[in-house]
Amino acid sequence: MEANDQSSQTTAKIVYLLMMVNIIIQFLGIIGVIIAYVHRGEAPEWLKSHYQFQIRTFWIGLVLMLLGGFFWVMGVGLFILIFWIVWLVMRCVKGMKYLDQHQPHPNPTTWLFT
Repeated sequence: MEANDQSSQTTAKIVYLLMMVNIIIQFLGIIGVIIAYVHRGEAPEWLKSHYQFQIRTFWIGLVLMLLGGFFWVMGVGLFILIFWIVWLVMRCVKGMKYLDQHQPHPNPTTWLFT
């Protein structure tokens, strides 16, 4: 593996971690998605799928958070936000698993976990 590939892989792992920490410190997800947007063009082919997956994770997660906040007054919002947390952690953990195995993400456009 080239040094550039290793650096890109480390950057992708940092983005996954920022997305998970975003559960507690909200602005870190924005930093993570910006990093993903910046690095996806220069990344090796197999890492581009991870950056695409991370970008989609951010935007879909943002929609889930907004829905959770909107439906909070009806009592359903809490369940949506809990679902968002579980969904986000599972997506990031599975993404890091593929990243550690030096594999592209098998389905970067999915709304689900893999």
